[in-house]
Amino acid sequence: MKPRILLIYTGGTIGMIKDPETGALKSFDFTELLFHIPELKQLDCQIETTSFDEPIDSSDMDLGYWKILGDIINAKYDDYHGFVVLHGSDTMSHTGSALSFMFENLTKPVILTGSQLPIGDLRTDAKENLITSIQLASEWDNDEPIIKEVCVYFEYQLYRANRTAKMNAEHFEAFSSPNYPPLAISGVHLNIDRQLLWKGGFDRVSMAKKDSLELSPLKMIYRPEMDSKVVVLKLFPGITKEVVKAICEIESLRGIILETYGSGNAPTSSWFIDALKQALMKDVRIVNVTQCRGGAVDMGKYETSVALKKLGMVSGYDITTEAALAKMMYLLAYMPETGDFKKYFETSLRGEISV
Repeated sequence: MKPRILLIYTGGTIGMIKDPETGALKSFDFTELLFHIPELKQLDCQIETTSFDEPIDSSDMDLGYWKILGDIINAKYDDYHGFVVLHGSDTMSHTGSALSFMFENLTKPVILTGSQLPIGDLRTDAKENLITSIQLASEWDNDEPIIKEVCVYFEYQLYRANRTAKMNAEHFEAFSSPNYPPLAISGVHLNIDRQLLWKGGFDRVSMAKKDSLELSPLKMIYRPEMDSKVVVLKLFPGITKEVVKAICEIESLRGIILETYGSGNAPTSSWFIDALKQALMKDVRIVNVTQCRGGAVDMGKYETSVALKKLGMVSGYDITTEAALAKMMYLLAYMPETGDFKKYFETSLRGEISV
């Protein structure tokens, strides 16, 4: 039986064509996909399509739309062998990271892709991205999918979604995975590096929010809730006490992703350390991630990060800001109040960090 692939259109450039009369970009009817990309007929799979009721620009993506997307995949999970999500590139890494935490113990591929040019453009990158994403989602061996995780495919490279970041607004090579190699490279041959694929693991977050943490069974579990009471605080030279204090004292705030310099360095001013300390005392979780796209946080390596380490701040190691944000939202929504946030954030749950 040919693999059945569900193509989900959320919006974005890839689903646009030019109106021949006005020249303006507009969404096309995805039931006519084969008309626009007849090459799909050559793939050894069955392709079916669905779409958001009202496709959105990825700049409008939020937790509500993440749940809509997750609900579609969860509802159709047993009916298809793989899923390809067409998504605007601007927030694709955020959505891919969120999906990776929402679906535990995936047994099928969920591949996000998009394009820099509309599908109807003469020089579009949309066709190659879409065709290869579907082909990757259709790859099987020993009666099971080869890929069993959430990925991003763009410009001949397949990445683990929660390792990616958009790096360029103009080039076709829009995405990068600075701290983890590509899972597959598309050239003359489609080469999947099976040693790099996520083998799965146990998520020690209790879905039922019980007092004790439990090992989840080895079956797919869908956890769509995310806690939105978080913020990203990006450090910069000249940042003021008023700015840091205002963020740390946001009412009902539960988590801060602190984007520090280099390997986790930050100002040593007493007012800065005190502001973070006061937030931690109010049970606000703070995770230290580096502003650098490559490398990792190593608190204590330099004197400018010793104070943060003494505070007991969580290390993001080599996680991306996009993945750190999604992981914090996920843990805050599902981890029991008695759980050790630091322990579980610093544990690789979906291959998002190298530990």
